[in-house]
Amino acid sequence: MKKQSDLSRLLQIAGSHKYLTYASWVLSAISAFIALIPYYYIWKVIQEVLAVAPDFSRARNLTDNGWMAVLFSVLAVLVYIAGLMCSHMGAFRIATNLRLKAMEHIIKLPLGFAESFGSGKLRKIVNESSAATENYLAHQLPDRANAIATPCGLILLLLVFDWRLGLLSLVPVVLGFLIMMAMTGQQMQEKMKEYQNALDDMSNEAVEYVRGIPVVKTFGQTIFSFKKLKDAIDRYKIWVIAYTKQLRTPMMFYTAAINGVFAMLIAAGLLFTQNGVTTEFLLDLIFYIIITPIISVTLTRIMLQSENAMIVNDALQRIDSVLNLKPLAEAKQPKHPKDASVELQNVHFSYDGKTEVLKGISLTIPQGQTAAFVGPSGGGKTTLANLIPRFFDPQSGIVKIGGVDVKEIAKEELMDTVSFVFQNSRLIKASILENVRMGRPDATREEILAALHNAQCDDILEKLPQGVDTVIGAKGVYLSGGEQQRIAIARVMLKNAPIIILDEASAFADPDNEARIQAAFSKLSKGKTVIIIAHRLSTVVGADKIYVISHGQIAESGSSRDLLARDGVFSRMWQNYQTSVQWKVAKEV
Repeated sequence: MKKQSDLSRLLQIAGSHKYLTYASWVLSAISAFIALIPYYYIWKVIQEVLAVAPDFSRARNLTDNGWMAVLFSVLAVLVYIAGLMCSHMGAFRIATNLRLKAMEHIIKLPLGFAESFGSGKLRKIVNESSAATENYLAHQLPDRANAIATPCGLILLLLVFDWRLGLLSLVPVVLGFLIMMAMTGQQMQEKMKEYQNALDDMSNEAVEYVRGIPVVKTFGQTIFSFKKLKDAIDRYKIWVIAYTKQLRTPMMFYTAAINGVFAMLIAAGLLFTQNGVTTEFLLDLIFYIIITPIISVTLTRIMLQSENAMIVNDALQRIDSVLNLKPLAEAKQPKHPKDASVELQNVHFSYDGKTEVLKGISLTIPQGQTAAFVGPSGGGKTTLANLIPRFFDPQSGIVKIGGVDVKEIAKEELMDTVSFVFQNSRLIKASILENVRMGRPDATREEILAALHNAQCDDILEKLPQGVDTVIGAKGVYLSGGEQQRIAIARVMLKNAPIIILDEASAFADPDNEARIQAAFSKLSKGKTVIIIAHRLSTVVGADKIYVISHGQIAESGSSRDLLARDGVFSRMWQNYQTSVQWKVAKEV
């Protein structure tokens, strides 16, 4: 099957707007032909000047020919502008459709996709890759039609007046074109991909660095604390310098070739006039010297268009890297969980398909009980919890809710069954009311206020100028991390899902906020199946069962009393934790 070209694919996305794109090509080509007409009138001006010299008072048509040149120049600009208007309307529609298509697909992907893919890289693909197609369609394609039409008209003009000078004018064109093809071939396409990869890496690492600025400022670190960002910048610098040096020599010859047409014409003029100069030849020579700079401009535009075509090809491949990701399969005949119990049977999971993060995890959390996942960092606690709401699917094993494989539960019902409070819960730039209402869009104002009250948010509402209607992030209104967490808890309370996952939900809260958050958790967890992920062991001692996750396996499990009675991982973690909370800053005497 023949592969669809990038252009035909973009025009297919445009729908009925593709006819505007076609119209832009036609208008741009017409403007190119019209733009050559003024040179004919310039030639007539030069002809008349040479004919009447030195008595220029005998020139009668200079003004008329000059105004005709101006008229056709203005007409060419107006037709070109009309073409650009058509191309922009089509390009904007295509870029919009691409963004919509990408975002609609992203929504269908598992929730863990964005985190594993990289938010900065994802943002760049959706925004900048679609913007690359917009620039290509709005400017480069009309310019390509213009650049193709211009040489056709030029060849006609160059050969009509003096075919010898015309052919000589084309020699640098051919030479420049060959050099250009060498620079913009398959190797250039690979280099363009490397260039975009380097930009993606920098964009992704820059986003992560910006997010970590509070930590940098708190601990007095520098940019070198974020080694990945510095390494990405260094890789980009090395690549750009090497690539620039590689193109330096061919670009020098290309520039010399396309800008050296006039030099060849002058040399030809000296050769052809050894037996004397005729007025007709002088007229043609002057005309050719005036018109040949168009050749260099046209070739440069063609080269830039070739580069932009590669950029668009790379942009579409990057968008495809998102669109080709398969959404999690949904059951054709969904089943309904019978209760809010959670069960994992011999679950294995890997992010990259090579290194296993979870290795044969099996556990059962009965309905209404509280389970805690603790253990060393990187042991797989969060990954394990992420499998329950289907942020990812395991490579093998089964995850069940209410006795039903989560793969057989409809996506909407699964999301209504499980709620989660993350370590860094995010609020959108909207009122507190709207932020909480996201938990249940049909909730009344009274139900939202009740949820905020139960989440210990009364003090937050009292200090804000418009209470629950205050827009977060507007006019200097910001909330602390602990306050944002309480708003997020209110949202989860309003949703009222039977299974709650708390992932380090109070890790960064100050003592006052932590006390309020814990009080909110007490109300939130009543009658619910709760899964707590925590490093602060004091928050999990009341759990019905604690699972110690280490190196992707359950090292031990049981109540806090049972685990402390053993000489195991949890008891050692508890001893270290008790030692750390007793640390004090010594006062210098």
